[in-house]
Amino acid sequence: MNPISQLKKKLPSPLRRLADLAYNYWWSWTPDRMSLFSIIEPTVWQNCYHNPVALLEAVSYERLSQVAENPDYLKRLQVLANHFDAYMRERSTWGRRVAPHLTPEEPVAYFCMEYGIHESLYTYCGGLGVLAGDYLKSASDLGVPMVGVGLLYKQGYVCQRLNRSGWQEDFYRDNDFEHMPLELVRDEYGQPVTVKVTVRQRTVRVQVWKARIGRVDLYLLDADRPDNDPIDRKLTGQLYGGNRETRLAQQILLGIGGVQVLHTLEIEPSVYHINEGSSAFALLEVVRLEMEYAGSTFDEAQRWVRDRSVFTTHTPVPDGNNAFSADMMDSFFGHYWPQLELEREEFLNLGARRIGDPWEPFSLSVLALRMTRQANAVSQRHGKVSREMWQILYPDKAEEEVPIGYVTNGAHLSSWTAPLLVDLYSQHLGKNWSQLHMNTTDIWTHVELHLASKEIWQNVNAIPERELWRRHCILKERLIAYARSQVLASRLERKEAKDDIMAVERLLDPNVLTLGFARRFSPYKRGALIFKDLQRAIRIFSNARRPIQIIFAGKARPGDDEGKRIIQRLMEWCRHPALRDRVAFIEDYDLFTAKLMVHGVDVWLNTPRRPTEACGTSGQKAAFNGVINLSIGDGWWCEGHQPGRAGQPSNGWTIGEEVDTSDQEHQDQIDADSLYTLLEREIAPLFYERDRHGIPHKWIAMMKASIRTNAPNFNSDRMVAEYVMRAYLDDLSRPLPLKAGHVA
Repeated sequence: MNPISQLKKKLPSPLRRLADLAYNYWWSWTPDRMSLFSIIEPTVWQNCYHNPVALLEAVSYERLSQVAENPDYLKRLQVLANHFDAYMRERSTWGRRVAPHLTPEEPVAYFCMEYGIHESLYTYCGGLGVLAGDYLKSASDLGVPMVGVGLLYKQGYVCQRLNRSGWQEDFYRDNDFEHMPLELVRDEYGQPVTVKVTVRQRTVRVQVWKARIGRVDLYLLDADRPDNDPIDRKLTGQLYGGNRETRLAQQILLGIGGVQVLHTLEIEPSVYHINEGSSAFALLEVVRLEMEYAGSTFDEAQRWVRDRSVFTTHTPVPDGNNAFSADMMDSFFGHYWPQLELEREEFLNLGARRIGDPWEPFSLSVLALRMTRQANAVSQRHGKVSREMWQILYPDKAEEEVPIGYVTNGAHLSSWTAPLLVDLYSQHLGKNWSQLHMNTTDIWTHVELHLASKEIWQNVNAIPERELWRRHCILKERLIAYARSQVLASRLERKEAKDDIMAVERLLDPNVLTLGFARRFSPYKRGALIFKDLQRAIRIFSNARRPIQIIFAGKARPGDDEGKRIIQRLMEWCRHPALRDRVAFIEDYDLFTAKLMVHGVDVWLNTPRRPTEACGTSGQKAAFNGVINLSIGDGWWCEGHQPGRAGQPSNGWTIGEEVDTSDQEHQDQIDADSLYTLLEREIAPLFYERDRHGIPHKWIAMMKASIRTNAPNFNSDRMVAEYVMRAYLDDLSRPLPLKAGHVA
């Protein structure tokens, strides 16, 4: 009996459809997601990290029976279940019409090291994983046949706890896969499906779990089996944990093991999509299988695989984390290259930037670039950076001719837009504003998604200002209440002084202009730039007429002491007498915190060093909710920012100017001065300019501009559609131009 049927047996009969919803993450991007499960038992829901399976298993049968007597709840459940059934049964999807060669038996296989689907499935670290999760969701919504392949980590990514000195202490929580929205994949005899992967001359047996993401299945590999060596059981213990040998072993499991899983499940992908270099070994395994079954040579099999493979690079710097010494490659692959009928040097050259250089490390990004038919960066600027970075692989081409295009990332609008605003959009953009529409006259020139339709989003102008502002204020109050509760819990855990505990009541003010900064704390992201000139920052934050406050969240990676020192400095400023009510840090950043922040702040702050932001999608999510971006001109914001002109308001602000300087300290000072000037002279005055009813008309005009200009261009439906049209179609004789922002 599968886990869905088992859960149904435990539920009162009127509630049994909850089991179908609990085991498919489709529920997490429906407008009803806020209360579908939480209303059953709010405390349990919070304690189980919003895991619907764990909730339904933990709540007493008596309580479930009470819910089953509520006619309003049962009506809502039936409507949602009917919607789910119709969604899953739909056959005339955008994907089926545009790319009929993609089928459930021959889908796109999407490989990635991490997936940010929902906070209850802790298989993500940050932007890469959240992007991959949004990608699968939009593939499901568009009806593009796809399977995801990744690893299932027993302890997920690092958890964060700050001690009294503000230093990040790393710890981990074990995941209980048996009580999560996951299904262990079994064969016809009821036994777990396993594959064998050789890692350093040891055989590692890997089992497979399936997560349902709407119409898309995500297969996650797990080495934590009793028949494995204790060391090998830990290979899927932590995301980005362990040493370099562990990382290489994980990438072998993901790439080689992932291809073997698809082969075992009799899934024959039409396209292999390598999302970041970590999964590039998949390409070698597909070559090996093609050689084995077709009797072809390596060169013949390599050409066959290249014609079916695409690569997305997400890094704007040489990928040291995905490059390994020749000695390490000898240790892990000495048994493997003979199966490819290659000599050692031939194998190592596949990943070498300089062929024949014995000191050149083996780069997975280089391997992916050499073995795929098409490669792309994740924003227009990142494309330029990538062509410059990888020109060494194409010595006969000028930099602008290097074959790396770009598809600008997008975010899944239904997941990241607050239900309060989804309701508002439904009223003023039309009930079917989020549905798909396609003019089939010529799919190459007339493909249009409603979410990518500028005409539909022009209707944002019709939303009453007072109603948009009212809903924004509700979301802001919700965020501040959450921030206070999290800060209070952290201070209680640290056993801080009573005065500091009581001070939480004064922390943040819903009426004050609120900035949000949430991302991984690495030095290049410059999380502390806003406090570079502390005295000036204090004057701005404590201004009597136009005060400002900021909410921070994010983690430093284990071992990144410089990133941890940035957090420690922020915690010092949280305690500064002039700032203690204006600066909050929410610990243990996760997807739930991220959603509340992009829903509720007034301004989204982003301050990376140029050009180290490949794309950065958090600002896109904020824009869906009417939050205004204040960002360095890097990544997606180079395309997204529109200055005001011809009576039209701007949709945000760009910090600083890119000057020709190698002095990073000087550049930091230039950018900090620009940030302070914008806050003092433009942003705060605009926010506090109100009519007699307290409505900031000019600010709301910018909120509408933020929604209207960014939502159609930077949602993940547009992104997935671009990949389908430019990379997945079986007839690419008329490829679309390498341009982002529009499908057609």
